[in-house]
Amino acid sequence: MSLLSDPVITCIEDLKRLHKRRVPKMFWDYCESGSYTEQTFRDNVSDFARLRFRQKVAVDMSNRTIASTMAGEKVSMPVALAPVGLTGMQCADGEIKAARAAEAFGVPFTLSTMSVCSIEDVAAHTTKPFWFQLYVMKDWDFVGATLERAKKAGVSALVLTLDLQLLGQRHKDLKNGLSTPPKPTLANIIDIGFRWRWALGMAGTKRHHFGNIVGHAKGVSNLSSLSSWTAEQFDPQLDWGKIARIRDMWGGKLILKGILDEEDARKAADFGAAAIVVSNHGGRQLDGALSSIRRLPGVARAVGDKVEVWMDSGIRSGQDVLKARAMGAHGVMIGRAFVHGLGAMGERGVTKALEVIGKEIDTTMALCGERDIANFGAHNLMIPADFEGDWKA
Repeated sequence: MSLLSDPVITCIEDLKRLHKRRVPKMFWDYCESGSYTEQTFRDNVSDFARLRFRQKVAVDMSNRTIASTMAGEKVSMPVALAPVGLTGMQCADGEIKAARAAEAFGVPFTLSTMSVCSIEDVAAHTTKPFWFQLYVMKDWDFVGATLERAKKAGVSALVLTLDLQLLGQRHKDLKNGLSTPPKPTLANIIDIGFRWRWALGMAGTKRHHFGNIVGHAKGVSNLSSLSSWTAEQFDPQLDWGKIARIRDMWGGKLILKGILDEEDARKAADFGAAAIVVSNHGGRQLDGALSSIRRLPGVARAVGDKVEVWMDSGIRSGQDVLKARAMGAHGVMIGRAFVHGLGAMGERGVTKALEVIGKEIDTTMALCGERDIANFGAHNLMIPADFEGDWKA
């Protein structure tokens, strides 16, 4: 075996370790961190471990299927790639590579407003519609123009993020001086020098800035103007009236992301959304909030069959996908799990992450006595009595 060949990948953790070795520290930290004390960031993962499966034996496990639908679209498994900012800094042309891997695997890809590759870049390198995530900015001319660009690119659903009206403080990003591209400090130069795969990839692409903003937002033409623009543009006055305005401007399929509260969920369900996403932004916004998997059952009960309920934050395996499904989620969105693959091995790393998750879903589902993921539910889990009840509003 060549010394430069990749190790055998059997789980997302393998990709995570490889990702950490191959990507500059500031972008690794951007991916693998949360806000303030990172309590919610940690709980998102650890709370999944409290749930246990019910093993079933002597059942027919043949002819299994993990195929499903999300927001009316057929998917090979109920998993979508979540919007992740700066994906194009984890790997050169990262959003394009992740979108192509998702398309080939048969799951949706969501492009972030804060992506490095633009809407047009991704559209030019894919053959099927993808989703676009919007952060609401104060500049409504920019918002309107971005929506028109998404429509022109054939975007099939708009994912509207509701939990980033202002930025939760992420200590590591501030200490690292996070920027795209990295500033040419001595520390950064030394760090990048040890990540030759990453550096060679970046040297071969022209995509180093926020492609959806530079050249599209008023007065933003370079790194300096970009930094000042983003620092003041997130709209702290975002409310249901503005959400309605965006819904009407878009006129298509709308997914509302960032729901943790039952009252908010009921409002979203009455809003005409195709789906709502139970999410705490991966533990990167309100530190001290409960994990998404803990809040999922209450939100699912609150809306019933009015709207599809999805979740993100903390999913690192196919078993996590099934636990989310059993606790009330029709589908899930994964962020760090696919980013680890991208940072580790580029496009084939994203494919590997999806393969790992798909195999884990299929095997675990079968060992729980189910052949169709549509039938997987709470009866397949052993849930601690205090999983929800030990927290009271």
